[in-house]
Amino acid sequence: MVPGAEFTSYYGRPVLNPPTWRPLDIAGYFFLGGLAGAGSVLAAGAELTGRPVMARALKVSSIAALTGSTAALIHDLGRPGRFANMLRVFKPTSPMSMGSWLLAAYGPMAGAAAASDLTGRLPRTGRAATVGAALLGPAVASYTAVLAADTAVPAWHDGRRELPYLFVGSAAMAASGMALLSSPVAENAPARGVALLGTAVETAAVKAMERRLGVVAETYREGRAGRLMRAAEALSVAGALGGALLGRRGRPAAALSGAALLAASACTRFGVFHAGMRSAEDPKYTVLPQRERLEARRERSEDD
Repeated sequence: MVPGAEFTSYYGRPVLNPPTWRPLDIAGYFFLGGLAGAGSVLAAGAELTGRPVMARALKVSSIAALTGSTAALIHDLGRPGRFANMLRVFKPTSPMSMGSWLLAAYGPMAGAAAASDLTGRLPRTGRAATVGAALLGPAVASYTAVLAADTAVPAWHDGRRELPYLFVGSAAMAASGMALLSSPVAENAPARGVALLGTAVETAAVKAMERRLGVVAETYREGRAGRLMRAAEALSVAGALGGALLGRRGRPAAALSGAALLAASACTRFGVFHAGMRSAEDPKYTVLPQRERLEARRERSEDD
């Protein structure tokens, strides 16, 4: 029997240079950005359907999450000037450039929406800002998936088809969780529906990605990332079903379901982050997929 191949690299160095991103900063940036973007969409829906407490809570949580997300990004960059420098260029082919401009446009709108609601001043401006933030919200919630997939990290780049859906589902879970946690039972019906939808989208995206990634899917199933992804699945199901079945009966059950959904979304973002880091550190996840793609091209050329 031929022993299994051992994947090593030149002088023990990885094939790829793993990102130098800090887990708390970048995974936190992923999570908080998703909460902010999806929260603005849900806030606009709550305002249009006459749910003022939910709308206000989500507007405040969105600007707070955006502030935390921006702070985490700047902390990872090292100094605020580096974020400002990214606004010197408008490059549609660069996810980082477009993301920077997206945040620069979304932030003032989310802030104006929250300030108007809290102070009661300039209601028309506040409504316009609420709509504007809601229109940009889906992009804010999902552009970090494009940013990660645009790298050479196997677990992110190879999952580029499903990762945006995964991030959108995770963001919807976080926003619905915040709504269940902070709004009265009489207003939380839309949040319960969004929780079920977000959980379904995220779960379907994760399963589809794992089926398609082949050996790279190990990074999402094993180690720290595997534990986080399993925790996210359990918490999301518990939160969504708890909100749907018990969320209408009382604030404690709704709040507990909301906390579970928020925790599930955070676990997903941290799980995706750690899966990517592991795939970059182990040469196997770079070399094997390359060999498989090369073999597939050879088979296609022979068939032709």
